[in-house]
Amino acid sequence: MSRKLLGAALIAALMATTAHAQDRYGERPPLVVSPDLSAPWVMQLQRAPQGAPIRERVVQQRVVPSARIAVAPSPVVRARPMPASVSVQSVSAVVPVPAAPQSIAAGIDPKFLPQQVSYNGPHKPGTIVIDTSAKFLYLVEEGGMARRYGVGVGREGFSWKGSETITRKAEWPDWHPPASMIERERRKGVILPVHMAGGPANPLGARALYLGSTLYRIHGTNQPSTIGHAVSSGCIRMRNEDVTDLYERVKIGTRVVVS
Repeated sequence: MSRKLLGAALIAALMATTAHAQDRYGERPPLVVSPDLSAPWVMQLQRAPQGAPIRERVVQQRVVPSARIAVAPSPVVRARPMPASVSVQSVSAVVPVPAAPQSIAAGIDPKFLPQQVSYNGPHKPGTIVIDTSAKFLYLVEEGGMARRYGVGVGREGFSWKGSETITRKAEWPDWHPPASMIERERRKGVILPVHMAGGPANPLGARALYLGSTLYRIHGTNQPSTIGHAVSSGCIRMRNEDVTDLYERVKIGTRVVVS
């Protein structure tokens, strides 16, 4: 009888323990799987037993059947062979060439563009020196330097030499051709106006520096291609941009030496 009681007591104890355990895990915690499939413990699940053939170590992915999608095959692109006459060394990048300045495009030699040059002549700073044979005008500066411009000079029979001073300055000057020029051009069949208002079409250009009481001037031109040549009736021609620059640098009374 005592054994039956003891057995019943043990069974009751076991049932109480089981009920307590079930109560403890009444709400079981969720199963959390690491999002990192390369975690060591995950990789261990994929590791094949030692000594297994290499082909058995490959993890076969299970492919879930899905709707079939027709995929067009990629076109086969075949490289065209390079002609035998063309070598790789002969192929180079194309470098854009800067556009030529307007003056160069108009036919002016680059040496006639404004430049700073050395000067060791006898004339003091502030003097304008014109070399008619070389077609250069120099504005003498301090420190043995000069600003050099290209000019057009008098053609044969109209060149002259001497020293004058600037007696007047004018912006976009009017042109009054002298009577001798009007007559001379008429004989050639060219009719010149008695007066032409200043402007881009005026032969005197953007600026004029009048020399003494003579008919000669240092002036601009609407024909920049004549710079560097002997083409005028004695006046000294400069590009409009150059005569404008010189105009701002000199004043009335400046000495001009023509040689």
